[in-house]
Amino acid sequence: MMSSCPSIREALFERGIARARDLLGHGESVSRRLSRLRVAFFVASASTILGLYQAAWFHAGNALTGFALLIFLLIAHYHNRLEGRLARLRIWIELKVDQVARLRLDWSQMTPRVFAHPQHHPYAADLDITGPHSLLALLDLTVSSEGQKRLKEWLLNQNEVKKPDEAWSTRQALIKELTPLALLRDRIIVAARIISADTFETTRITALVEASQTFPQAFWIFVLSLALCGTTWGLLLVSVGMGMPNYWLFSFGVYALVYFRTSGQLKPLFAYVLDLRDELAKLHAVTSILERRKKMSPGLGALCAPLVAAPDRLSSVVASLARVSHGLSIKVHPFARLLVNACVPWDWYFSVRLQQTCRRLTTVLPLWIDRLATVDAAVSLATFAYLNPDYCWPVLRQGTHDDSSPQITATNLGHPLIPPSRRVGNDFDLRGLGQILLVTGSNMSGKSTFLRTVGINVCLAQAGAPVCARSFEWSWVRVYCCIAVSDSLEDGLSYFYTEVKRLKVLLDAMQDRAGPPVLFLIDEIFKGTNNRERLLGSRAFIRALQQGYGLGLITTHDLELAQLEAESPHIANAHFQETLEADRLQFDYRLRPGICPTTNALRIMAYEGLPVPKDEQGECKRIDERINETEGSNESR
Repeated sequence: MMSSCPSIREALFERGIARARDLLGHGESVSRRLSRLRVAFFVASASTILGLYQAAWFHAGNALTGFALLIFLLIAHYHNRLEGRLARLRIWIELKVDQVARLRLDWSQMTPRVFAHPQHHPYAADLDITGPHSLLALLDLTVSSEGQKRLKEWLLNQNEVKKPDEAWSTRQALIKELTPLALLRDRIIVAARIISADTFETTRITALVEASQTFPQAFWIFVLSLALCGTTWGLLLVSVGMGMPNYWLFSFGVYALVYFRTSGQLKPLFAYVLDLRDELAKLHAVTSILERRKKMSPGLGALCAPLVAAPDRLSSVVASLARVSHGLSIKVHPFARLLVNACVPWDWYFSVRLQQTCRRLTTVLPLWIDRLATVDAAVSLATFAYLNPDYCWPVLRQGTHDDSSPQITATNLGHPLIPPSRRVGNDFDLRGLGQILLVTGSNMSGKSTFLRTVGINVCLAQAGAPVCARSFEWSWVRVYCCIAVSDSLEDGLSYFYTEVKRLKVLLDAMQDRAGPPVLFLIDEIFKGTNNRERLLGSRAFIRALQQGYGLGLITTHDLELAQLEAESPHIANAHFQETLEADRLQFDYRLRPGICPTTNALRIMAYEGLPVPKDEQGECKRIDERINETEGSNESR
């Protein structure tokens, strides 16, 4: 799987980062000079203006004050713009450093995002889809919680898809369109991260929209408060100007009573508003980028059409909502809030404005959030495709839902979580219901990794992403694994019983013919019990799998199981092996047909200093000879 493309992409990134750092250093130097200039200009202007006033040159002092204020504001404006650009440049450099780390699979330099294993999931933990150094951790560059959720759904909910063709093809087309648009993808991520590094919670915005509609009396309270406030100001002006009694105190007392009796109803709104400033700013920044893009590809244009349609553009509505929320956020300053509300019905005015704005959002917000989540998740997969130009786009076999001949065919198939320098690709072809590939091999030869390689690439393909292969064609499948099995102290289950329960779930899934066929991946079947029962149980289970609605791979150390190839045309043998060079085991991780001709358990034990039989070499040689004889007799048949 080694290719020059990743190194070229890495070199381009490194040069871009180096140029950006030089530009950042120059910009920071200019910013420091501007800071000193602002201080010096302020001191010089203040001294000169003070001297002019002391000399009684008031007109000259006034003119210089206005001129100096104008110049100072211009310098401050330019300085603030420069600081904003430098902040965006810093975020861009961090993003590119993170992307280089993803290209190299350098987990220590990546933005840490950990995805917990969902309980009882058929493949998430087995295929390293979730976890600390997982596929999701490698892919996730989302800026919104809904986008992150959508990305997880694409990778983890594949078994629930009944008719994947149309939805999958639309998704893959969108990801392909976004892959070369590196500038657009970077701008979306940088615009969100410059506000905060956390993903923004669209559910909070939805909760605010719902909460704002729980006060239907808000408009009438505002009208009453406005009338009382207007009456108070009118009576106050009459009292001051004409010397009339202070009747304004009565209307003000009623106004204050109404305010204190009703303001408690706004506490839920205040609670939402105080948490929303970053979310609204991020939402506005992301949607503004999409709206300002004049030319869009067909898939992206169709997806974003509801976001940019006039007159209710998402950015304008969100900007209005942000202004209203900013007005309500005066609650964080209690004294200022009381003072302002004593003069005008500030809280109720913005509450009515909030209701009006949220009423516009009630019907369209779910659609907008759904479209943004799709774009957000697609940006992560498109970045993955851009970082790995030597990966191929998988081809989905048409009409696979009712097809009795599912298949997975790949050339130079590798594991995307193994660095390119150590990755080994294998050709792979599995087709037909009931087809089983029995994979034998020595310890550490690559059997379990190959199961994960097949499974994780199928998940990538069904998510719409490119796969780590030169070519890849497959039928849509439901993936079920039994690889990462462990005992459960919490549930009181032993390793063997946990494995049995998972295999039962897998077997039950293969009886369901309403959905796509099952791809099963089983590692070291029944290794938690004794040799005799393991062999008997494995044979019976494999025969049952042949009758089910699926196909798959099983790894085993039981070479006796390899004889099942002679009993059924649906079973084939393949193996990984090692070589002994300079008294050290060497693995090439190449998948070969047939039964594994070598064993290495005793050699590994002896190498680590454990006791082994004295005639270990002779015993291993006799075992190898028996295996070769068995393999030769199978081939003759």
